[in-house]
Amino acid sequence: MNDAQGRLPRPRRTQRDRPAPRVQLAREVAFTVIRATTADDAYANLLLPKEIVRAGLSTADAALATELTYGTLRRRGTYDAMIEIASGRQIDEIDPPVLDALRLGVHQLLATRVAPHAAVNESVALASLSAGKQAAGFANAVLRRVSRQTAEEWDAALADAARSDDELLAMRSSHPVWIIRGMRRALKAEGRSDELEDLLEADNASPSVTLVSLPGLAETAEPRTPYSPVGSRAAAGDPERIVRASGGAIRVQDEGSQLVALALSRVGNAAAGERWLDLCAGPGGKTALLAAEARGVGATLEANELVPARAGLVRRALEALPEEITVHERDGRDFAEAHPDTFDRILVDAPCTGLGALRRRPEARWRKSASDIAQLTMLQAELLTAAIGALKPGGIVAYVTCSPHLAETVGVVNEVRDKVANISLMDAREAIRDVSRSEIDIAEREDGLPVAQLWPHRHQTDGMFLALIRKE
Repeated sequence: MNDAQGRLPRPRRTQRDRPAPRVQLAREVAFTVIRATTADDAYANLLLPKEIVRAGLSTADAALATELTYGTLRRRGTYDAMIEIASGRQIDEIDPPVLDALRLGVHQLLATRVAPHAAVNESVALASLSAGKQAAGFANAVLRRVSRQTAEEWDAALADAARSDDELLAMRSSHPVWIIRGMRRALKAEGRSDELEDLLEADNASPSVTLVSLPGLAETAEPRTPYSPVGSRAAAGDPERIVRASGGAIRVQDEGSQLVALALSRVGNAAAGERWLDLCAGPGGKTALLAAEARGVGATLEANELVPARAGLVRRALEALPEEITVHERDGRDFAEAHPDTFDRILVDAPCTGLGALRRRPEARWRKSASDIAQLTMLQAELLTAAIGALKPGGIVAYVTCSPHLAETVGVVNEVRDKVANISLMDAREAIRDVSRSEIDIAEREDGLPVAQLWPHRHQTDGMFLALIRKE
């Protein structure tokens, strides 16, 4: 769909008249990735490029495989509702490999220009290879029922099946109901609940690739991003070629991530000799930008990451920096508590639901549940509290999440403010406005808290939240 009102995406002309064997290979790549995200909790953004290379796809067929993969993952909730209607079965009663083949088939039928007979036959073949001839007959029947109705007729069928307005919106926008309600509350806190459908639409749009040029190590290329002074738009093609050619001085990074890191490094007057810390550093994108910023003012940066594999990613992200930067591998709470009154600036990019990055990681919406929030917020509050203890008097901590959910954002900030004495909130909105290269619309909250929330639909960034806390 192109919007939360129920209009399905128009077929893409680029998928017409492709040689059948190549189309099928692209389908197989998409199916492999979709199955891995379902069965193994794989990340599509990490696995898909490897599968494209392994299959030796051309540029055009790689684009098709990418569209089939991400389109199916983004619209999974919508397609599942249709499959339930067409099959007469609940989703959890369908074998997972068959269900993934059906999802891929429905996407081709309703959102691409792939010929209906090809979409049905090849998806049935995938189901058969995965689960046998009986599954093939079932898949064939379901997909043929789906193909008999137009997108508009299916939208009417969804409306008939929905038990509430929120459930219908969940079906149409392919978001779990709990996420829709959380997003609505977050927008309402800014007096902008009327933007909910725009946000859900933005979550289902393919985002552009943005790059960061590390200050002092690379010049910012054209075309520039609207807000970050070190951001640019990647041209068509593989951005990793640009990264490799620059030796890592130019990196792929969302513009929102750039802005929250720059807000910390540039707020106030950073001075030579300061000690900075990235407490939850993996995979290292913000770490590299902070390290370049620290180098520019004569400060030093340390990083900490609990998971060894992610710590390795942080070290690779820092390879462009001339100076060696220490990367510790400890629980962030323990590390911070072992270094009281030590650091001038600390970034706490806390583990979170990732609801602000559903454009880039569409499968994440199906992996989290409302029950995950309590455990995450406890960890987030503990990390933030420990980080404040590791600040020198006058030091600043940036609390960042890639989620707009109120429990993970202002809920954590308010909890810590209630428990920790001698801290004050700085104006995170002004900090972002000060680093932005053009005017940026950051809403004032109805509760008056001077925190900043970026939004995919409003800023074309990931949904980054920022609070700046000073230790008195």
